[in-house]
Amino acid sequence: GRGGTILRTARSEEFKTPEGQARAAEVIAREKLAGLAVIGGDGSYRGALALHARCGVPVVGLPGTIDNDIPGTRYTIGFDTAINTALDAIDRIRDTSESHDRIFVVEVMGRHNGSIALEVGIAGGAEAVIIPERKTDMLALCERIREWQAIGKMSCIVVVAEGAASGADVAATITQITGLETRVSVLGHIQRGGCPTARDRSLATRLGYRAVQLLLEGQTNLQVGIGDKDEVIVQPLERVLEGHNVPDTSLLDLVAATAH
Repeated sequence: GRGGTILRTARSEEFKTPEGQARAAEVIAREKLAGLAVIGGDGSYRGALALHARCGVPVVGLPGTIDNDIPGTRYTIGFDTAINTALDAIDRIRDTSESHDRIFVVEVMGRHNGSIALEVGIAGGAEAVIIPERKTDMLALCERIREWQAIGKMSCIVVVAEGAASGADVAATITQITGLETRVSVLGHIQRGGCPTARDRSLATRLGYRAVQLLLEGQTNLQVGIGDKDEVIVQPLERVLEGHNVPDTSLLDLVAATAH
């Protein structure tokens, strides 16, 4: 039930080199590993393919990232926990926002993908969501804030993905245009930790089980993921690396509609 990983994790510049890959291949041979279940994303998958090409060890990928930006799966391991952790924080910010009639900008993770911001914004009843996939008209947003204030809606929460803009810059812009004090909360690495949700535990178990099955069958260069009907699906790693996974930006219209 704990978060984190007993396996440890880090980015490795060495592994990108032939020498680093040779060292990894030596470890695989020394430990007599029959296969590797690789948890990660783009970089991890490329490393897995490189290892297979070098030493022939079978590899199967499991999509693990809080950003939910890996193709070939509806959800990635960690995403549900991250959005629920962020939602809990936003619920608490909402309490003080309404009590003190304040505007809050909440910055969440998502350097290249706005999935966290979008899901949390909808679930948390945010008045606006700013993501990298669609440009936000700040003048129009500030005009809506003024309109809400005119009808007595004094508190407001704007959720921004870090890849779209910094929370501090968004808050400063709102204050500059509207003259209203705007507070900032950067959730940061709190989204990367914590006890995994039931959905994430179930997802990781199902995908892990299928990955081991594939390795025992001698299959390789595959990713296990979850399909649109909640079924476990298998796709070639090469196809996954060629694809792109972006959030449904039409949901921003839902955010705008429910903000009133």
